[in-house]
Amino acid sequence: MRPVRILASAAVIVTLGAETLPLAGQIPLGNPSGRGQTVTPAFEGWYTNANGTLSLSFGYFNRNFEETIEVPLGPDNMIEPTEFQGAQPTSFAPRRHYGVFVVRVPADFGEGNVYWTLKMRGQTFRIPGHLHRDWQIDALKGEAGDGNTPPVLRLGAGEEGAGPAGAWGGPLTARVGEPLDVSVHVRDDGVGRSHFVAGSRDGSPVNLTWFKHQGPGDVKFGERTARVPHGGAEVSTPVTFSEPGEYILRVRANDGSGVSAAGHAQCCWTNGFVRVIVNP
Repeated sequence: MRPVRILASAAVIVTLGAETLPLAGQIPLGNPSGRGQTVTPAFEGWYTNANGTLSLSFGYFNRNFEETIEVPLGPDNMIEPTEFQGAQPTSFAPRRHYGVFVVRVPADFGEGNVYWTLKMRGQTFRIPGHLHRDWQIDALKGEAGDGNTPPVLRLGAGEEGAGPAGAWGGPLTARVGEPLDVSVHVRDDGVGRSHFVAGSRDGSPVNLTWFKHQGPGDVKFGERTARVPHGGAEVSTPVTFSEPGEYILRVRANDGSGVSAAGHAQCCWTNGFVRVIVNP
């Protein structure tokens, strides 16, 4: 029987055959290793969008310190109900990544659950996303009312967006092995305060980091990171693809509070996504 790990919001239950073992915390810890470990999905919380819909925010923990793990969409990487399938990553960079994507649900979703399941290396991990009041987060309005809102992104001619749901752009077209310049416009409120980080400063630049989110081949970024003045600017990076197919790139914009300082509140960063169709 394949081991199944069901990750709940308050505790983790690991089912191995007929034996059930409770573990403390949402994400079980393993021995430090560069490669060979697994990835656990994580539910970060939910927030209300301007149009009244609700966003369930998900991230992940790749236990490896070096290995990026690829899990294509399908039975080994799925969102249920299946109507919400498709926004999750298929490429998992090492270590903990907060608020990587959201699942939007209608305002009347009520007490339903959205499950993200990952299967790899003989193990199954399944995390529920829900609208429990204790899991409401300040992803758009500023953590704990301190006024620090996330950066605002725009990709190409797409609409602006902020927070984990972010902004979308594309589709762009590229050819295998030929660099494609991908641009993003960034602006921020300049507030760098956070209750989680001592010494965070107002007026700090926005830090950008690019990731492969989905796609069949390797992706190389000419400039994987950049710093942008909070007043606003457009920056680009050349991107090269190793195989043809459909890709989604993600750019994460962090304000002066830091990369993971916001933690559960998720007040201080925004995702940008751009679709790319790569031809041979």
